Amino acid sequence: MTEHTEAPAVDAGGIRDVVSVRLPAVSAYLSVLRTATAGLAARLDFTLDEIEDLRIAVDEACAMLLTQAVPGTDLTAEFELTGQDMVVRVEVSTVGSSPPKRDEFAWMVLTALADDVDAVTDSPDRMAIVLRKRRGAARPA
Repeated sequence: MTEHTEAPAVDAGGIRDVVSVRLPAVSAYLSVLRTATAGLAARLDFTLDEIEDLRIAVDEACAMLLTQAVPGTDLTAEFELTGQDMVVRVEVSTVGSSPPKRDEFAWMVLTALADDVDAVTDSPDRMAIVLRKRRGAARPA
């Protein structure tokens, strides 16, 4: 596992940090990512409920990606913290995989827990899920 933190840059809202974590694409390591998610969200003063929502969302996104990950490769997670919100991008190497279906239960869980969710396939051998959570954002009823 490696961790890389870029030098903080300041935006109009104050904080802007980027933290990258790379770990084996194996479910046994997801607890490390859940802990990192909680710690970073706490740094932005997210509520306990918001922190738990993010932990579950990141875990679910990773679980979706791990089913398509090439064995022996890494899962990378990039956390961008900007004042009121956190953007998390989790990504794996794949072979000819298709993006997650947006009508499946796992995708519905993600959209219920995060403010924005997207699946990104920039190349045929990489897949990512990007989550955005804003501190204090009201959830739809």
